[in-house]
Amino acid sequence: MLNISRLRAAYGESEVLHGLDLEVPKGEIVAIMGRNGMGKTTLMKTLMGIVPTKSGGASIDGADVTAMKSHERVASGIAYVPQGRMIFSSMTVQENVETGLTVTGKKTVPGDIYELFPVLLEMKGRRGGNLSGGQQQQLAIARALASDPKVLLLDEPTEGIQPSIIREMARTLRRIRDERGLSIVVSEQVLSFALDVADRVLVIENGNFVHDSPREGIDEAKVSKFLSV
Repeated sequence: MLNISRLRAAYGESEVLHGLDLEVPKGEIVAIMGRNGMGKTTLMKTLMGIVPTKSGGASIDGADVTAMKSHERVASGIAYVPQGRMIFSSMTVQENVETGLTVTGKKTVPGDIYELFPVLLEMKGRRGGNLSGGQQQQLAIARALASDPKVLLLDEPTEGIQPSIIREMARTLRRIRDERGLSIVVSEQVLSFALDVADRVLVIENGNFVHDSPREGIDEAKVSKFLSV
């Protein structure tokens, strides 16, 4: 569903991603782990066309998206929940979710999105800026799902969220995968969340993948060493 081949990206002359290869089948949840500054967010932004690709490329469901603009990539089936959530604080919950409909041509939010996030249904008329961090994260995911994606990218979704909400988020992401057949890529620093949600865990270090393991039988101590400062 998502195929990354020899992907390189740079900020000016400074190359950050050094020829990454990754295949994510339909219905798989992959966690990409690493310390700050190792390339997680750059990978997400490169896949979305926010950071330009230096060489190599990416495809979604067989369609090459490397030369596409960001909105074209969304229309091709890739959705992005950025670090810090980036919801529209002055818009209502419903208006926030509706912004995700732009590429689908639909006028109303599918009911199953609110079934996934009942708290958003209760707060449809509330401004996004008045929600808690966990509620804003749910809103950002709901907005992404409204674009009817094939691949969902989440950049550090647990940042600033309390543990009980993190566990609930893991359950919701697995449900989204099961009900929609989505491929999900999560960048993360919290190993417990990654083990809770992912089928497979990769570690990125200085712009290279240095570890790739299925969740079953993962060497937690080895992964933890990559995450420690």
